[in-house]
Amino acid sequence: MFGSEDSKTQTKLIATPGEVPEGVIISPDTRRANRIPPGQSRTLKWPVLDAFGPPRISPAEWKLSLFGLVNKPIDFTWEEFNTLPRVKVFSDFHCVTRWSRLGNIWEGVSVRELMERAGGAKPEAKYVLAYGYDGGWTTNLPFDEFMAADALVATHHDGEPLSAEHGAPARLIVPSLYAWKSAKWLGGLELLPEDKAGFWERNGYHMHGDPWTEERFGHGW
Repeated sequence: MFGSEDSKTQTKLIATPGEVPEGVIISPDTRRANRIPPGQSRTLKWPVLDAFGPPRISPAEWKLSLFGLVNKPIDFTWEEFNTLPRVKVFSDFHCVTRWSRLGNIWEGVSVRELMERAGGAKPEAKYVLAYGYDGGWTTNLPFDEFMAADALVATHHDGEPLSAEHGAPARLIVPSLYAWKSAKWLGGLELLPEDKAGFWERNGYHMHGDPWTEERFGHGW
């Protein structure tokens, strides 16, 4: 039902929340009667899109930093990150370029777990800026959606480690927003008091990015 582990090409059947193994976090949008947002078409493949191409970052070099309006700024090496409790999330994935891949299973560390290790957020934290290793790339998102139960920093997709093209060693996954908000090659998470445009947002993409209301373009401050 979840497709070939080799090619990542799915069958035409759509995996449903009822088929998900026990213990997997189910993204709320997968329970919708119609899981494809307006203006989207389902793909059975796993397309690759990015701004600059995969950076050269090995697990030995990788570090994830949580800073800004956290009570205890913290860095994780790859080894430290992989000692943290892990979760699996069943979610759909909607690209602003109008394709949707339904029924993904992500595995990694929940955002809530990471924030607990950082001592939680300060009261004035309202937004997050995510930093990628790819040429200083960034993207912004509201703190509340960042902290959703189905948000995680993923290392695996559909039972396999992420490929370099899809964000290895680790990428952010926030299922409620368009996929560009789920930063590949994640290296940092900064909590902010006010919204701050990231790379695509500075180039005309929406500041929020809700696929269900087609927040594709325009700043939407």
